[in-house]
Amino acid sequence: MINNNDIHKPAKITTFVKNYPIPIFAIIGLLVGGIFHEIPNQQELGKWIWFITLVIGGAPIIWQTVRDMLHLHFASDIVALLAIVAAILMNNAFPGLVIVLMQSGGKALEDHAFKKASFSLDTLLAHSPRFAHRKKDQDLEEINVSDVRIGDLLLVRPGDLIPVDGKIIHGQAEIDESSLTGEPLPKIKKIGEQVFSGTINIGNAFEMNADKISGESQYAKIIQLVRNAQQEKAPIQRLADRYAVLFTPVTICISLLGWLLTNNVETVLAVLVVATPCPLIFATPVAIISGINKAAKSNIIIKTGAAIEQVGKVQVVVFDKTGTITFGVPIIGKIIPASNMSSDDLLYKAASLEQLSSHPAASVLVKKGQEVFEKLTIPTDFHELPGAGVSGHVKDEYIQIGSQSVFENSTNIEFTQYIQEVKKQINSDGKMLAFVGINSKPAGVIIFEDKIRPNVNSTVKQLKELGVKQIIMLTGDSLDNAKNIAKQAGITNLEANLLPEQKVLAVKKLRQQFENVVMTGDGINDAPALAASTVGIAMGAHGTAISAEAADIVLLVDDISKVSTVIEISQKTLRVAKQSIFIGLGVSFVFMAMASLGYIPPAIGALLQEALDVGVILNAIRAR
Repeated sequence: MINNNDIHKPAKITTFVKNYPIPIFAIIGLLVGGIFHEIPNQQELGKWIWFITLVIGGAPIIWQTVRDMLHLHFASDIVALLAIVAAILMNNAFPGLVIVLMQSGGKALEDHAFKKASFSLDTLLAHSPRFAHRKKDQDLEEINVSDVRIGDLLLVRPGDLIPVDGKIIHGQAEIDESSLTGEPLPKIKKIGEQVFSGTINIGNAFEMNADKISGESQYAKIIQLVRNAQQEKAPIQRLADRYAVLFTPVTICISLLGWLLTNNVETVLAVLVVATPCPLIFATPVAIISGINKAAKSNIIIKTGAAIEQVGKVQVVVFDKTGTITFGVPIIGKIIPASNMSSDDLLYKAASLEQLSSHPAASVLVKKGQEVFEKLTIPTDFHELPGAGVSGHVKDEYIQIGSQSVFENSTNIEFTQYIQEVKKQINSDGKMLAFVGINSKPAGVIIFEDKIRPNVNSTVKQLKELGVKQIIMLTGDSLDNAKNIAKQAGITNLEANLLPEQKVLAVKKLRQQFENVVMTGDGINDAPALAASTVGIAMGAHGTAISAEAADIVLLVDDISKVSTVIEISQKTLRVAKQSIFIGLGVSFVFMAMASLGYIPPAIGALLQEALDVGVILNAIRAR
């Protein structure tokens, strides 16, 4: 039987060779040159093979490093560049070629680890509104959303994405705004109220006037905010480069001192070879790859090495509310029957009726009923008034389920009194109340709400233990609802009623106060803030594709405790990487001192550096 993995192995090897030709070329040159070097009378040919390989393989490294220096980016590559140039000028190819292999191999190792499939922002535009239905002279025409003009009369059908921002002029709308605000419960909107592009009409058809063109509407603004935030994000100085800034000038001074002490120009090459910062080249990427693999086992995808370095140094963690701290979908909070029936009886009859409804809350109620009862009854004479309620017969009883307005608008005084009593007993902020009537008498109320995730409190405590200075909640929800959720979560700092651009401003303000700010969110409205933060973490299981694209880290499960998990993994990864760097550089300094006194020739220095590489890599793997 053929293993699929075996089929794909040649293709993977070919792809690796194509993407990273220099280390492959260096290995082949070293081996072929080494073979000829050991054949009698062919040593000179072996040296020429090494030299040609050094020049061809070293040229791209030299060019890239010089280009970075011209852009004022001084990294660990500079010592390697000097060693390669010195090896070429002194016609001592073997140690220089070893440096080419180490340098290009380290880069390939790190780059290969982060070549993961990522959503393109352009493909996300496919999920934005594309068509609109314009009414003109009693005709209805389908047009591209880009052709909508301010003042156009548009018809929005059930299930349609609202094409542009505008106002309702005819009909009542039930809008799912979760893609923009993150709020799970739909909103009822009447004539004169504002609707936004990218939200979904889950009720009856309605007519609207376009107030903005497509490019200026809310959905397009959010995508542009993401683009702007990504472009404004300053490049992060990597761990290895910070140490290289100090290490490079010290190395140059020691090599020049060695030349003065020994009067032998090869001493310069020997010092540069043993000083080539392999602990910087290998320690960080190997530790980071190990950390990334460990995170992946916990269903955490880390897109870049900079992300895993920075998240461990976080000072402020910012959370979105809906879908992040809370579940983000309507959940049955309570079932409160009237005095003449049980909660199970009320659930059975309500869930049976709601089987034919398309309302998001209906599916939650039906699922709950199916969990409790083996079988529900199919209703008859079913009727739905979108955005208001449903009615029908379950067996021989006439059932009504609806919002407060449905029953208050009726002439049934008994219902009006019952609703007033319920409202006195229940704080309805942030909740949706579905009243149930049986045979035209009040039967109870079902409360839908967005509940806090069960492990939020422990996560907040753990973040503080990991050294996080501030934990803040940002939300587009009302202040009262935000305060209630924040209190349950143990979060004292919050901002509410925020639009997506206001979330970005809040994150930028925090970044002026603190070096490392982590933002965690799940919705389209969170995407710009995710991109603007030092490290963005997206709740990826049920979150939007655009938030996953904007983020640096994606949680494949909707488990908020993974935020503290990835910080903990990062902190351990950084500790291991620093250990490898300090130990490796310490040994390198010892080798440099010996080389500067003439005790280590370049070729031996290259082999000693290889042995040091092995030790550094083995230690860095501990991060896994």
